[in-house]
Amino acid sequence: MPQRRLLSPAAERALAEAAARRTERERSAANAPKEINGPAGPDPTRYGDWEINGIASDF
Repeated sequence: MPQRRLLSPAAERALAEAAARRTERERSAANAPKEINGPAGPDPTRYGDWEINGIASDF
């Protein structure tokens, strides 16, 4: 089994905070209402365009 590097307290704290954010994001996504007739992929406003049937149109 490979040895694990020792992490600084700041690195361990950052990893713990990231895990907590990830858990909170997954929990809130599970509780969110499902969108009807919305885009199947990621939120289009995040990338600045909308994609339907392989055709992307910019806002």
